Amino acid sequence: MQPMKFVGPDIPSLADLQNCIHCGFCLPACPTYIATGQELESPRGRLHLIAAVRDGRIEATDRTLTHLDRCLQCRACETACPSAVPYGRIMEDARASIMANAPAAQPTAWRLRALALRHVLARPAMLRRLLALGRLYSRSGLQRAVRGPLRGPLRRLLPARLARLESSIPVLSAPPFRATGTLTRPAGATARVAMLLGCVHGEIYPNMHEATVRVLTHAGCEVVAPPAQVCCGALHAHAGDAETARALARRNIAAFEAAGLGGSLDAVIVNAAGCGAAMKEYGRLLRDDPRWAERAERFAASVRDVLEYVAGRDFAHDLGPVDRTVTLQDACHLAHAQQIREAPRLILRAIPGLRLRELRTPDRCCGSAGIYAFAQPELSAQILEAKMEDVARTGADVVCTANPGCTLQLQAGVLRAGLDTEVRHVIEVLDQSVRAGAGYAR
Repeated sequence: MQPMKFVGPDIPSLADLQNCIHCGFCLPACPTYIATGQELESPRGRLHLIAAVRDGRIEATDRTLTHLDRCLQCRACETACPSAVPYGRIMEDARASIMANAPAAQPTAWRLRALALRHVLARPAMLRRLLALGRLYSRSGLQRAVRGPLRGPLRRLLPARLARLESSIPVLSAPPFRATGTLTRPAGATARVAMLLGCVHGEIYPNMHEATVRVLTHAGCEVVAPPAQVCCGALHAHAGDAETARALARRNIAAFEAAGLGGSLDAVIVNAAGCGAAMKEYGRLLRDDPRWAERAERFAASVRDVLEYVAGRDFAHDLGPVDRTVTLQDACHLAHAQQIREAPRLILRAIPGLRLRELRTPDRCCGSAGIYAFAQPELSAQILEAKMEDVARTGADVVCTANPGCTLQLQAGVLRAGLDTEVRHVIEVLDQSVRAGAGYAR
């Protein structure tokens, strides 16, 4: 690969880079630095590389880009940073600037990843065809056989990498959630909200969407799902494909405006932390587009994570008991990107009978990070192993989180570690309490 430079409209800002005072507070917060002990696998080290490429002191060689590629973009460094370095946007800009080079000069792995995201996640029909293979695997009984009583002997026959990949395949036995239009309109509703369905979320975890609709109904909300909505573009932005992310953002803004954004809609509700963080940053994503910049800012201001929104409403009435011991894995893009930590805990503590046991490092990344588990499988597995040791220490029988990617990763971790533990979205546990209580209209 030929060495490259940062080009295009998304070159990392010099002002952003100069905010870093090289204090090192980010080091103990960074999962890849903890796992490797290498300075160039830390935020401080990566910022140094980005600044050097920007200034022309070094070129973006394959080795340099490997360090950028190993970043989880969990943004834990932003929480730890005393200088408010906007690390997430610096990294996204750096990747976008590399991908703005001529296609033939782009890193092969990055180019293939961008193409896969562009032609699968952004195209529902293609995504559904691909997931049909997973549904066949789940419904055929083969997945159950591999993970059942003979799990040990069968998995030992598989190469380590293939066994790890198999553990990351979700169980796709339930019908997908694809409903649009008005999903619920309870009598006496005091709010009207629109819900993001996402690209993969409703396909692999339909139960999360079903739980979200029921809880919002319990909280007195009419819920609609705009039929023209598309993928939020978060994974495209993380992969450096800024143009596709911008195109998807424009389509979503138009779709939610058609559903009443700026008028009858009180909020855009998202039950995936990574999607919510991306949508709250649509204003910055489209800042240079005069036709869309103001609309993007207005849209971003309306976005609420479902836990953030529900925690601010009258949700705790008529809840039934849930006799479970639960621990909470803070989704990185909820805790660090959106700075929402108390809402999931407030909800869990309101559930009768539920026991919450905190992890030692609840806001440390589990190693999912979108497609990171597939792009960097060894490092992702190492980070996940440490997370599962933390989970096992709590003795919890349920691990809660707030993002489908985290759910997928933690389910793989439970399987690999042999733990008898469920992985659930916080909203699913609240939904269980709602259905157990007198307040749910059966």
